[in-house]
Amino acid sequence: MTHILLRRAGFALAFAVMGSGAMAGPIETACNKSDRKASSRPMCSCIQQVADKTLAGSDQRRAADLIKNPEKAHKTWQSQSNRDDAFWERYKLFGDYAEKYCAANS
Repeated sequence: MTHILLRRAGFALAFAVMGSGAMAGPIETACNKSDRKASSRPMCSCIQQVADKTLAGSDQRRAADLIKNPEKAHKTWQSQSNRDDAFWERYKLFGDYAEKYCAANS
């Protein structure tokens, strides 16, 4: 529990000094290509900014794959492997931060 609280505090600090990048990352690209009603270029850019601060590159690519293919997201969520469970926890934390940060900045 303490580890999660420390990570959240670190993420909050990172968001305070967050800048925007010029190149679209894998999550932003997948988000922009998705057919979700809520996706917009500014929203997808914001989500990528959060990903840049919270997810490693390999996790970003895997998360982008889940955006492109929701069936894979479901399979990952249901998986019993330690690797998938660990990724899913990081992905959920990323999603929580993206939701809060991007909603506050839209």
